[in-house]
Amino acid sequence: MGSANVASTLVYMAERCTSMRELKLIHAHAFRTCLHQHTVVLGKLFRFAAVSPFGDLSYAHSMFDQMPHPSTFFYNTLIRAHSHSTTPSLSSLFFHIMRQNDVAPDEFSFTFLLKSRSFTTPFVHDTHSAVFKFGFSRHLHVQNALIHMYAVRGLTLLARRVFEDALKVGLDVDIVSWSGLLVAHLRAGELDAARKVFDQMPERDVVSWTIMLSGYSQAKRPRETLALFQEMRLVGVWPDEVTMVSVISACAELGDVEMGRMVHRFVEENGFGWMVALCNALIDMYGKCGCLEEAWHMFDRMKRKSLITWNAMMMVCANHGYADDAFRLFEWMIGSGVVPDGVTILSLLVAYAHKGLIDEGIRLFGSMQREYDVQPRIEHYGAVVDMLGRSGRLQEAYDLLTSMPIPSNDVIWGALLGACRIHGDVGMGERVIKKLLELKPDEGGYYILLRDLYVAAGRTVEANEMRQAMLASGARKNPGCSWVEA
Repeated sequence: MGSANVASTLVYMAERCTSMRELKLIHAHAFRTCLHQHTVVLGKLFRFAAVSPFGDLSYAHSMFDQMPHPSTFFYNTLIRAHSHSTTPSLSSLFFHIMRQNDVAPDEFSFTFLLKSRSFTTPFVHDTHSAVFKFGFSRHLHVQNALIHMYAVRGLTLLARRVFEDALKVGLDVDIVSWSGLLVAHLRAGELDAARKVFDQMPERDVVSWTIMLSGYSQAKRPRETLALFQEMRLVGVWPDEVTMVSVISACAELGDVEMGRMVHRFVEENGFGWMVALCNALIDMYGKCGCLEEAWHMFDRMKRKSLITWNAMMMVCANHGYADDAFRLFEWMIGSGVVPDGVTILSLLVAYAHKGLIDEGIRLFGSMQREYDVQPRIEHYGAVVDMLGRSGRLQEAYDLLTSMPIPSNDVIWGALLGACRIHGDVGMGERVIKKLLELKPDEGGYYILLRDLYVAAGRTVEANEMRQAMLASGARKNPGCSWVEA
């Protein structure tokens, strides 16, 4: 068989490769037939190793190191591979090596590089200037990548400037360009500005509808989420899994179980019912609406359960006071080989609080890093403070707060102040309010809680002084809140 036929066969095999074992066998055969530097054969093998889900990026690096003069394609493939990896900064490294070796970048070089720069810390702007230097400012894909780079950082002015520059040079901006602007405003927390962009879009696909729906959902504006979903269905845009998660979350936020059931029927009737993320969202929704039987039904029927599935069901049980069910789920989860995370531990702490097992909860909190490799976060401290506060162990809660290795916030201190009110501890309340006024001096609810403490203790003079202090500060009369739902 001639070398051209052998090369054609190797290319055919490489295109259908499904594992690194197969790829290594093909690569070895390429060496034996002296085709290991054949551009097309090597390109197919290299692309699989670098960017396939079944590839091996370290093997791709070994291949790259053996190339005497890698072309733009091979540099681009590595830049692309690292833009999707846990080491996006290496994309910039290979771009710089590419330039040092006088290999000319193309539009794909910048598209992949800009994607990686979206996730690189610290954020730098030098790639934008390189786009102009190499003459790629008239390539729409590159301009869209620039918009996306600024959008994911919430840099709306820069994203909009690139969008407007694209229009000035005569580019026909597309739905990707518009969606980038939409993301930029949402990442910046500018929800109303995002909606204006959404309404101005000349065309909208499921991605742009879902981006806007997710923005409303994440901003806890469930009514707008559901209204927009209805509008989406009226214009005939078919939702995807991410769309439906946002809609279910809106039902949970509203506590609207009837709407939730309607959405559930839509999910089942339209073939989404097998999707784990949607089932997880439905468990959470039914739990928040108080429909535990339906939450259990969703959980039990799931053939595949993710960590989020277990966590969702455990938290439902914990929040509704079914601590034993939460503990049983935890044992079942561990027995199934699922590794717990911070949410798992939080649900157990909530369950211990509802069960009144304070010492057991504190022991879990003290051992969570050692036993489960979970670093305590603010929500774990909040759960323990709430637990101690409910049981009247206010000094222990205060000591825990003042010794935290991470910054505290007004919510966690507010939970302790609420406990002071429940247990009538004026002295501790005064200490807590001092800290709260440092953290959030305009929050009137904390003044009110301490004033109520003074009133309950018969200390009317201090109660009146607290009222005057609140009025003088112009604080809002929003009540403090507990960290964990009662």
